[in-house]
Amino acid sequence: MMFQLPPLPYGPSDLAPVISQETIEYHYGKHEQTYIDNVNKMIEGTPYAEMPLEQIIREAEGALFNNASQAWNHIFYFFSFSPNGRRAPQGKLAEAIEQQWGSLENFQKEFEQAGVTLFGSGWVWLSKDPQGKLVISKENNAGSPLTKGHTPLLTFDVWEHAYYIDYRNRRAEHLHRLWEIVDWSVVESRYNE
Repeated sequence: MMFQLPPLPYGPSDLAPVISQETIEYHYGKHEQTYIDNVNKMIEGTPYAEMPLEQIIREAEGALFNNASQAWNHIFYFFSFSPNGRRAPQGKLAEAIEQQWGSLENFQKEFEQAGVTLFGSGWVWLSKDPQGKLVISKENNAGSPLTKGHTPLLTFDVWEHAYYIDYRNRRAEHLHRLWEIVDWSVVESRYNE
C-alpha cells in the first residue's frame, strides 16, 4: 500500500496564532510529506508494503522505523488540534487525569515540563499503558509509545522545526500555547477505544 498525506481537518491558517500558516505549510506540507515519500520508497517490494504504519513502527528498525514513526507521529499530532474543539477533557478521561495528577492544570504543567526538559529533538506523549494507567513519556527523535505496547492519546512535537518559525527558541511558550488548540474530544475518543 502506498501512504498519502491526509488533508487536515482545518484550513492552513485556522490554528493561528498558536501555529501559523507558514508553519503548517512547512511542517505538515513539506516535512511530513518527505517522511511519507521516504516510507513509500523504502517499503516498495518488501513485506512492509502491505502493512499499516503502526505495524511497520512496531517491527521496523533504522531508517524505515524513523520515517514511518515520524510520518505517523505527525499525523497523530496535527489531527489532535482544532480551531474550535473542546478545550478540556470530560468523562472517564477527565476522571483519570484528576485521579492521577489532581487536576488538569497539574497534568498540563507536568506534560509541558517533560517537553521542555527533553534534550534535543523528540516528542512528549500522553498514553495509556496496557493496564489502563495514564503515562507521560519523553521520546527522543522518532520515538513512539506504540513500541512499548501503549495506546497513544496526545503528543506535542518538540523538534525545532515544529516551533522555530513562530517561537524561535522559546520551546516552553510553544508547548504552553498548544493547549489553546488541543481538541479534547479527539483525545477522549482515543482513550475510549
